[in-house]
Amino acid sequence: MTTDIVVAENINAPALDELKTVFKVIVDPNLWKSPEKLLAMVADCRALIVRNQTRVSADLLSGAKRLEVIGRAGTGLDNIDVPAASVAGIVVVNTPDQNSMSAAELTLAMMLALARKLPQADRNVRGGGWDRQRFVGTELYGKTMGIVGLGRIGVLVALRARAMGMHIIAHDAYVSPDSVAVTETHARLVELDVLLGEADFVSCHVPLTAQTAHLFNYELFKKMKPTAFFLNLARGEVVAEQDLIRALEEKRIAGAAMDVREQEPPAASGLSAMENVILTPHIAAFTREAQDRVVTSVCRDVGLVLSGGKAGNFVNFSKPRRNENKTVASERILI
Repeated sequence: MTTDIVVAENINAPALDELKTVFKVIVDPNLWKSPEKLLAMVADCRALIVRNQTRVSADLLSGAKRLEVIGRAGTGLDNIDVPAASVAGIVVVNTPDQNSMSAAELTLAMMLALARKLPQADRNVRGGGWDRQRFVGTELYGKTMGIVGLGRIGVLVALRARAMGMHIIAHDAYVSPDSVAVTETHARLVELDVLLGEADFVSCHVPLTAQTAHLFNYELFKKMKPTAFFLNLARGEVVAEQDLIRALEEKRIAGAAMDVREQEPPAASGLSAMENVILTPHIAAFTREAQDRVVTSVCRDVGLVLSGGKAGNFVNFSKPRRNENKTVASERILI
């Protein structure tokens, strides 16, 4: 029997089980690791569901002659060649809102952990210590939160930081001063250099694009306060990691929290040995609630498309355009 849906990463939820009652679904959590096997598997399937590890390239799509829809269980699209999919008439769907709350909450958790030196204090006590004076932290109250990227997650972070008594400044080239994102968060929009010079915590929430790749480099880190902390829960490639290491080693900044890395899984680096750095394995969206919403949403849209309906959270267009002119226009602006 021809495969309807190929799931190339570790995705399991009741919504996927429901798809299996209607369509032939093959789930291989390690398929993303083998481009050759992946190419063979998608050559004759109608739908592909991925997270962020599967590289859905133009070459892969050129061999997927029956593919109608790509489901991204998450928000970012940097691992999917959306323009190539659009030219091929393939619908691309993602889950733009479903994991935003979890990512925002982890940002606040990271910020508190940095401010109060929680990982270091935990390790000290587990090792038999009780060195209270080593772990004098700083309050968030009255401090300035600098948010780079005032999108869905950035707004949720700003609202929660403001509730903790923080001042909010933000930089986003695509947000106007009278937008809801600004008025609801009471953020002050500033240039990036101003934000870096004023913020006690700089939190990155931008997508990975040609413009944002290695946005945070040594020159930018030098513009931060030596008492400031840097957080990245967006995309690892937005940060030039060796430049961050250098800034930390030179005490240009006070510490960092990184949920994402330039290479995932990361190679050994100087970050691992630094006490003032918190490292987590890309878990911002990994809560039970967020994952249930994400998988439910992507499975619903994939099922709709394969059944002849319209996708809800489509990125380019809501129905496949395989038989139309190759220069099709998107129903939504690609990001």
